[in-house]
Amino acid sequence: MTAASLRFRLAAGALVSILIALLLVWFVLNEMFEDYLADQYANEMTAVADALGARLTVDPGTLTLASEPTDPRFQMPLGGRYWQVSPDGAQSPLRSRSLWDQELSRQKFLPDLYCGFYQAEGPDGNPILVSVKEMSIAGSGGDQKHFTIYTAFSKGEMEEALAGYSRPLMMMLFVTGALLVLAAFLQGLVGLRPLAALRSEVAGVRAGRTASITSEGPSEVKPLIKEINLLLSERESAVERARARASDLAHGLKTPLTVLAHLVEGLPQDRRSVALQQIELVRQRADRQLQAARMGVEQMATTSLLGISGKLVSVLSPVTKSKGIDWALDIDPDLTVQADPADVAEAMGNILDNAVKFASGKIELKALAEGEMIILRIGDDGPGAEPDRYAMMLKRGISGAGEEAGTGLGLAISGDIASAYGGQLSLAKSHLGGLEAVLSLPISARAS
Repeated sequence: MTAASLRFRLAAGALVSILIALLLVWFVLNEMFEDYLADQYANEMTAVADALGARLTVDPGTLTLASEPTDPRFQMPLGGRYWQVSPDGAQSPLRSRSLWDQELSRQKFLPDLYCGFYQAEGPDGNPILVSVKEMSIAGSGGDQKHFTIYTAFSKGEMEEALAGYSRPLMMMLFVTGALLVLAAFLQGLVGLRPLAALRSEVAGVRAGRTASITSEGPSEVKPLIKEINLLLSERESAVERARARASDLAHGLKTPLTVLAHLVEGLPQDRRSVALQQIELVRQRADRQLQAARMGVEQMATTSLLGISGKLVSVLSPVTKSKGIDWALDIDPDLTVQADPADVAEAMGNILDNAVKFASGKIELKALAEGEMIILRIGDDGPGAEPDRYAMMLKRGISGAGEEAGTGLGLAISGDIASAYGGQLSLAKSHLGGLEAVLSLPISARAS
């Protein structure tokens, strides 16, 4: 499973944080407004109860109301505001006209409270919220008359007020969330821009356009740039040391092999031929190992495939012209590979040498991009080889025609070069009738 991108992680983190924050704000503001609204209704009901209590008198033993509250909603049937005074004892309760023939009683209240109010069924069948207050008043004889005052209002009125507050609040939070998401997106876009610039710089280094990263970037990125430049510097030093050792080894082997070649001149003819062949074999194998040590050290170089092919064809043209061999090139000029030009030239040159040796009248070069690789096909119309010999030819250097051709290290070296860059070399039957070598190399990095 591939790791999520940094931009995706930042966006996901911002979205989750914004969502949690907005939900928290929604919950807190709704609770605060609900508490505020409940307090307002509670204060209103308390004021009505106090006004009723102040107007009550005891005329002997009977509770009477000197005057009713002036709010017209109490006078209208189903007016939305209700009150009832229930004396202890056998006296019938006093109540507002808005209650019509409904009588409030604790026994009829629902078990659950709503915002601190009791719930009951109103005169119109809709729920009402009831506030209850116990009071007492002294009679003329000094005895206390106890009574209960019920004040109520429509539950739908409070729910409508809450909904009227929630709708604009939801719209406001939605707009706020959209703005915050946009701000988070812009922040991520601007904040990650230095990384995009760094990526472009690294691509330039890989492509061989620059030797180090030159952009400064923000303070958070500077340590990374410094470490990358140090790594590039150490790598360059290691490459130079490897090249120096390879050069020293080449010079160290050259003289002893030359001396040995002179010494075997005094041997009999049959032995001299074998000895010279073995000396040449040692020389070529040493060259192969030196080549392997050098291969891939310039993987940051960019090489034009058509440019290298054109140069090789120009070098081999005098030979192919004398043999009557035609060339056919089908390579896009924009195709470039991530490899050192010398390595690409040697890998292709070994294959083309083999093709020139056995072609009858035509050699074909085709290249195309497949994913992250460039596939180069070099085919000829020569005698070719049996498919069961392809693997042996790559390992032991047997020529395409099946005849021995020196030590036959050319195709093996080409395969080693391809492997050093993450590609490969394979053999197949060409549609021209001869052998086809399929060489794959990585596409060069492009600045983005």
